[in-house]
Amino acid sequence: MLLKLEENQVGPVLQEIGNKLQASGSELVVDFSAVRRIDSNAVLAIEELAREADNKAVKIVFRGVNVDVYKVLKLVKLSSRFSFAA
Repeated sequence: MLLKLEENQVGPVLQEIGNKLQASGSELVVDFSAVRRIDSNAVLAIEELAREADNKAVKIVFRGVNVDVYKVLKLVKLSSRFSFAA
């Protein structure tokens, strides 16, 4: 499944997706190519998405993450919970 994010919708969209993840062992690809920055609400949503994915054995791949977003994820210790693709 592929999900493309817009910069102003990161938090709400990821919260909704986290609540709807199926326990299927499948993979979800989240396209961050249009996202230049994330706020604290987005970080909380990403953290909740990681928790839900772990509980339901779903692999999450972030695609197109820019350096600034990656640095934030690294600082809050979330980068190790996801895979990254160019």
